[in-house]
Amino acid sequence: MRTLVSVLIPAYNAERWIADTIHSVMSQTWADKELIIVDDGSTDQTLSLARSFESVRVKVITQANAGASAARNKALSLAQGDYIQWLDADDLIAPDKIGKQIRLVEDGESKTTLLSSSFGEFLARPESAEFRPTALWQNLTPVDYMLHRFIKNLWMSPAVWLVSRELVERAGRWDERLSLDDDGEYFSRLVSKSSGVRFVPQALSYYRRGNVKSLSRSVSESAYESLLLSLQLCIGHLRSIEDSARTRAACICLLQNWVDHSDVFYPDAAGRFRRAGEVARALGGDLTPPKISWKYAPIHGLFGWNAVRQTRATWSNLKLQARLQIDRISPINSGK
Repeated sequence: MRTLVSVLIPAYNAERWIADTIHSVMSQTWADKELIIVDDGSTDQTLSLARSFESVRVKVITQANAGASAARNKALSLAQGDYIQWLDADDLIAPDKIGKQIRLVEDGESKTTLLSSSFGEFLARPESAEFRPTALWQNLTPVDYMLHRFIKNLWMSPAVWLVSRELVERAGRWDERLSLDDDGEYFSRLVSKSSGVRFVPQALSYYRRGNVKSLSRSVSESAYESLLLSLQLCIGHLRSIEDSARTRAACICLLQNWVDHSDVFYPDAAGRFRRAGEVARALGGDLTPPKISWKYAPIHGLFGWNAVRQTRATWSNLKLQARLQIDRISPINSGK
């Protein structure tokens, strides 16, 4: 019997992208697949567009809005596959992505091995995606994967993974308390339960950076609280497989990287910087407060950290919208 792969898509207000995402799944060269889409209470045409693809191999479910993690858990509860391909509703996978990874399985790769792959980031057009290899783009032990991720502040798009049912059952459900960085926590947990990560460079996926409404660009307090909880859980996942001086130092690096490169832990943010510092001190270290660049110093002096955060978010979205327009009209100048 051949290996059945379940492709699971949570979707919320994704009418602009959902058809392209579904097409990328249906065009897979690996024929033994099913697609399960869970519409998470969309208020646009996402559900009707998804239902236009329904067939024996394509199931579309709808639920009241409960968040991406809840939608993923619902999809997983319906999945019949031996392997799971997670895919967000605005991302894409190359036609042979699943086939290139599943070939290792058919050649005898252990079901406790977590399969990863290459991904490119794009704005408007996937053909202009930029593939930027990092230290995670290689075969790694679970500890080494986590050390690289924590120390160098690296990440992998959710679409890169192909996960055996055995590993999915070991790791458990997505944590529905989390919104921001829910994928960071879930895949750290999967890595910690695996025997290692096997990287398949020729298997490609495409991560859309051009969605200005995505949760990863959220500035809500609940999303920021979610991130702090996710970081604490990720730290626990690493320490569950090795609790040593080097892993504790890596955990402190993870916290400091987020302090330095986000607006989540500014000093007057509901005590989050203090609480993150308490986590670092329990690990034997400390955190340095975030610094204000000269560009935002006047705003900080007059209105405080919250105004800086809002200004940065607005400016970031304006820059993204401008880059989107440029990408739509520019000739292709990158890709793989």
